[in-house]
Amino acid sequence: MPPRKLYFENVRVGDELPAMAKSPIDRVQLARYAAATNDYNPLHVDEVAARAIGMPSVVSPATLGLGFLGQLVTDWARGGQVKRASARFTRMLWPQDTLVCKGRVSDRWGEGGRYFVELDVWAENQKGELVVRGNVTLKVFYSFEDETRFRTGQPPLIVNVQRQSILAQPPAPPPARAATRGKVSAARPPARTSKPARAAKKPAKAARKPAKPAKKPAKPAKKPAKASKPAKKKK
Repeated sequence: MPPRKLYFENVRVGDELPAMAKSPIDRVQLARYAAATNDYNPLHVDEVAARAIGMPSVVSPATLGLGFLGQLVTDWARGGQVKRASARFTRMLWPQDTLVCKGRVSDRWGEGGRYFVELDVWAENQKGELVVRGNVTLKVFYSFEDETRFRTGQPPLIVNVQRQSILAQPPAPPPARAATRGKVSAARPPARTSKPARAAKKPAKAARKPAKPAKKPAKPAKKPAKASKPAKKKK
């Protein structure tokens, strides 16, 4: 039975990679990793040197966690090519730490016969704390037929697929327009009518209260002053 391979048509955004648990990190593993990378930093292999600068013990290289994530991806994406990889280290690794590596499909797209799958991957320690987080872009065949065409020198299958990022949100649909003038669209609530004028709501003051009676007739003019008596003649 041929080994299982990853094809674009079988991948969906949100698919989770099978979690991979690693054995606790030990001193032998650190020594082997130092030899494989030719990195003999005393902080990773010399207990006395590590304690001399205040460390509780030797510390594991951060790239060891990145290597675990690489194993997670290659075990799952058989037949895929890693085109890009990045990582961010958030916590130090210590001896006896047990890492669990996880991942999920965060995006997929295809154009011009080239198909790509993007993964979010991360590793947690035995306390559930995030240790390292990364992003990987894979190039894969669309299907078994697409791979066969490539092996035999034929042109690839062309299936254009737009990006389907797990973070993307579909745009809001535009509001429906009214079919005829004067009808209110079902997508919008009817507009609020303006308040009636005060004159229509309350009667005018002149209509509510009777008119005031006319003012009283003016008083007649005062009586004419009495004529002054003629002055008496002196004797």
